[in-house]
Amino acid sequence: MVLLNLWKRFGLPRYRALPQQTRWAIAIGVQLLLAILLFLVDHSLGYAVTTASALYWIHRLPRIPWRLVGQLAVVAIFLVTGVSSLAVALAIAFAVFWVPPGYRTWLLPAVAIALAALYPFYQAKMFTIPVFGVFPDVATGVVMLVFIMMAVGLNIVVGYAGLLDLGYVAFYAMGAYTAASFSSLQFPKHNLHFGAVGITPDLPGIHISMWLLLPLAGAVTALAGIVIGLPTLRLRGDYLAIVTLGFGEILPQIARNGDNFFGTGFNLTNGPNGITPLDSIGFGNRITDATGGFLPANYLQCCNANVLGHQLQSTDVFFWTAIVLVLITVFCSLRLQYSRLGRAWIAIREDETAAAAMGVPLMRTKTWAYATGAFFGGIAGAYYASFKSATFPGDFFFNISVFILCMVILGGMGNIWGVIVGAGFLAYLDREGLANTGAWVNGNIHIGHWHPNLDVPLYASGIYGLIILVVMLFRPEGLIPSSRVAAELHEGVHDEPLYDAEHAGA
Repeated sequence: MVLLNLWKRFGLPRYRALPQQTRWAIAIGVQLLLAILLFLVDHSLGYAVTTASALYWIHRLPRIPWRLVGQLAVVAIFLVTGVSSLAVALAIAFAVFWVPPGYRTWLLPAVAIALAALYPFYQAKMFTIPVFGVFPDVATGVVMLVFIMMAVGLNIVVGYAGLLDLGYVAFYAMGAYTAASFSSLQFPKHNLHFGAVGITPDLPGIHISMWLLLPLAGAVTALAGIVIGLPTLRLRGDYLAIVTLGFGEILPQIARNGDNFFGTGFNLTNGPNGITPLDSIGFGNRITDATGGFLPANYLQCCNANVLGHQLQSTDVFFWTAIVLVLITVFCSLRLQYSRLGRAWIAIREDETAAAAMGVPLMRTKTWAYATGAFFGGIAGAYYASFKSATFPGDFFFNISVFILCMVILGGMGNIWGVIVGAGFLAYLDREGLANTGAWVNGNIHIGHWHPNLDVPLYASGIYGLIILVVMLFRPEGLIPSSRVAAELHEGVHDEPLYDAEHAGA
């Protein structure tokens, strides 16, 4: 940190005072030196730095003809060297950014959605990422999408309304247990079947279609969001965080000890054993027949077809369904952001006293923030429980709340696209990235004959903390921030709650 401050104070001004061509020569020399040094560690790292540097300098060239020639040359080089997947990826990226900005605003999301939907077909053919290894498999993609849903939901509470919520895992748990309780053998003394697939008519328990349980889980968690929101309306900052933390600790404990609910002998959650198995999600035979088999009757017993050389699997269908749920979540979040309610949330975040003076109802607006964020968290929890066909109290520790909050902070509070990037990246690290990184470190880092034998996932919390620390130091607004939040962080806002102002003036 001392060296960085010295560079900012003395070195950077002198560097900027140099002629432009001199600065370019120095930058290219440093990049080449770094590429050579990393090449000695791992060839792929050297190639990656060289490629990134080439793309940076090509982007600075005049559009016609030199930038176009440079981009075509890069694509051709990767095609000739056999890295066709990277060549295709770069060609698509180049093509999108050649489109005029007015059309790019809708073309870029459309391309991203198309690439995500086709991911199961080309995942196995993708290039290997230096350090991180192969691209995540489809099952990991499902988990990433679930965490993206939860992060976008928490962004409504934290990013839009500015309410620090450390108990978001409670909504996740409540949604999972709501779906599990009504699609399993949890209540064997009752026999209720409504729309469930893949079960026999005489199977005991409550078995309701998962398509009905998803919105039911969202409604139940939204109600819980109102319950947690009401006693916290007079709180702000640290005090609000402590109260939400308490709520987030209560629900997992109820899940762990709910096999004897408050000493009544009623088995609500099956205790530490959790609830498993759950009924499969699916559309049933009638809808499947009506759509010619396009919509599967049962996700766990589907997918005998071979499409584009890829054998479809149940995880592919779960992945595509998760994409639809994420799109619905993002659409609702975008519409809310620029609605009257969304503007009221932003007003409360920026200055609660001024918002109240302008007629914003604080109680109702904050309650809507909690309820809306909880709704999407509950749906994500219910869908994840269906994907795993189980739910356990060990899935809902406090660190999950912090993990999701880190996703929002890393990506950029208040910016949906930044939250998506942050959530996807951290969820990937948690599922595959850290393990792949550990394998790379153990295989490529050595001093003489000594090789490390690190189990990197054991240090996951420390690594996430280090990532957030670096982001807070160098880019506190996040990787892809909201312009309003970035301005608040750099310029500051009035942050005195209305209730404190009233008390001071009494």
